[in-house]
Amino acid sequence: MKRTYSQIDMDERRKIARWRMAGICVEVIAEKLGRHRSTIFRELRRNTFEDQQMPDLNGYYCVTANSMARERRAKLRKLARFSHLRQSVIDHILHGWSPQQIAGRMRLERHPISVSHETIYKFAYSADGHAIKLWRHLPEHRARRRPRHARRRHGRRFSPDVNILNRPDVVAGRKQFGHWECDLIQFRKKYGKANVTSLVERVSRFAVFLRNNDRQSRPVMDGLIRVLQSLPYLARRSITFDRGTEVTDWPYLQASIGTQTWFCDPQSPWQKGTVENTNRRARKWLSREVNPLSLSDRDLTEICDHLNATPRKCLGYKTPADVFRQKLPAQIRRTG
Repeated sequence: MKRTYSQIDMDERRKIARWRMAGICVEVIAEKLGRHRSTIFRELRRNTFEDQQMPDLNGYYCVTANSMARERRAKLRKLARFSHLRQSVIDHILHGWSPQQIAGRMRLERHPISVSHETIYKFAYSADGHAIKLWRHLPEHRARRRPRHARRRHGRRFSPDVNILNRPDVVAGRKQFGHWECDLIQFRKKYGKANVTSLVERVSRFAVFLRNNDRQSRPVMDGLIRVLQSLPYLARRSITFDRGTEVTDWPYLQASIGTQTWFCDPQSPWQKGTVENTNRRARKWLSREVNPLSLSDRDLTEICDHLNATPRKCLGYKTPADVFRQKLPAQIRRTG
């Protein structure tokens, strides 16, 4: 049967209500109406009447469902109906405001007519929005919008065996030298995807910075290999990362220099607090306004020298460089 994808009308809602009352399943209703079953599921989810105080009245009623659908569509048409509201939204987007900021400010100022951030996004990606290229001024700068709730997940690229929960206690307790933490220092989006790798040894707090032209994983891993391979193995036992796309090539790193990798839980940067704290200190020289492409290797070395030569209370007011030098010869003797 040929399927249609126009908006569900009142006649169809009468049939849906009658068939649901008769106990007919969604798949059969969809087949009778020539609709995809997901369309019927969505209709029932969005337009079923619910009353917490009188749950016996809960159900799908055609008139109520039609009113709920019309009210929802009316909200989406506000930017088409009110030219002053549309122009205000456009002006704010062109001035760099995000849809969340625009909608939130409207609520704060109690505008008589306001819209949600989702409505603004839909307008920006509509034919009218594309005609003036509003997407160029949105936070993500995407010409096509990624579907809602479709954030890419990379959990399957990280085996449960390398979860931080399996990291030995000697690492978590800073009882053993040679365990590092790694992160990327990010900058304003107008500078592109260039960034700086931040690598910090957990016991000494010794820091190393490397510039990357983008977030591709293999070049980031090559940079780590280049820095760490000159150290004895006991000075590069492991690295703890978060789960960003830039570290999905971790098996290549592990196979190249034998350094064990550990990964924080999703959205848990606090689990690698040493490198996070170092990044905050580095912002004195590497603010988000800095163009990372203008940074030379010498610039990054000088910043590391500042950090590594600063006494730290947690080290008994020794410097990270002091502690690193004290630990490193012992490792070299053991490997000799």
